[in-house]
Amino acid sequence: MVFSILLPSPPHLLLPRKTPTTTILKQTPKPSSPIRCSASSFSSTPSLSTQFDLKTYWTTLIGEINKKLDEAIPVQYPDKIYEAMRYSVLAKAAKRAPPVMCVAACELFGGNRLAAFPTACALEMVHAASLIHDDLPCMDDDPSRRGQPSNHKIYGVDMAILAGDALFPLGFRHIVSHTPSDLVPETRLLHVITEIARAVGSTGMAAGQFLDLEGEPNSVEFVQEKKFGEMGECSAVCGGLLAGAEDDELQRLRRYGRAVGVLYQVVDDVLEERKRENEENEETRKKGKSYVGVYGVEKALEVAEELRAKAKKELDGFEKYGESVAPLYSFVDYAVDRGFSVDSAS
Repeated sequence: MVFSILLPSPPHLLLPRKTPTTTILKQTPKPSSPIRCSASSFSSTPSLSTQFDLKTYWTTLIGEINKKLDEAIPVQYPDKIYEAMRYSVLAKAAKRAPPVMCVAACELFGGNRLAAFPTACALEMVHAASLIHDDLPCMDDDPSRRGQPSNHKIYGVDMAILAGDALFPLGFRHIVSHTPSDLVPETRLLHVITEIARAVGSTGMAAGQFLDLEGEPNSVEFVQEKKFGEMGECSAVCGGLLAGAEDDELQRLRRYGRAVGVLYQVVDDVLEERKRENEENEETRKKGKSYVGVYGVEKALEVAEELRAKAKKELDGFEKYGESVAPLYSFVDYAVDRGFSVDSAS
């Protein structure tokens, strides 16, 4: 339910700040150039590298994760349900933000990315399942996802429901069966599974979806945190759990991931609203509660700035890990700057 929209080159927007206004979305980004994080992006940690190449880091991981996802969901009998599962999980325009964040958090604490890949794949399965169900006519009623027809438009509502249902337990099974036991103790895996179950359940993403459908407009903050913040929070925390992070470090990751997850969606909503205004097409406005829909673009931009600052503040506590925290810092800036397009690598 988070990081789910891949948009073309964004328009020019200004992010209100108490300090002088700064551009959050570039007018003409150069997809071929790697993103470069300025020294200010690292807040109080000037010793970190200011030349971290997020684009290469991200796209390299996309290629590795895509191969493992392809292997994790082979077509077997009954063919149609596996084809429906693969259609959404292996979508070409997927940014793989949840698994990439999981790997980055694991590596922050010295973990081996081979230990993180099974959980990273599981997070993408869970993410895809939530998107399949979100798009259903009885939910958000969205006919398209990532520029392609939604799962139920290709396979029917009944098969889409089954595909989503099947992906949730497949993710849990994949963690247990594929995580190297010599790299991750069994107790850590139990905590990872518990974390994912919490995130997708009745106190997490499901609660957010319910209030998105039935709640009052003033529930927008809760809806955004549950529908979109939970996946970011869960992804970051799972990476930390796999690497054996301390409790206080996990809490920092939790707050960081939640802020980044909501930040991505707020910026997506602003971009979509700007695009809708340019097209003068009221019918393109999506259902559901968003800061843009309830409070307007200006308030949404204020919220985005608060979330950006909150996420970076949490990362300041990881200064002792040096440049290993650079990917997590870069995700925050990418969430608002969108300096390049993240396409699925082959």
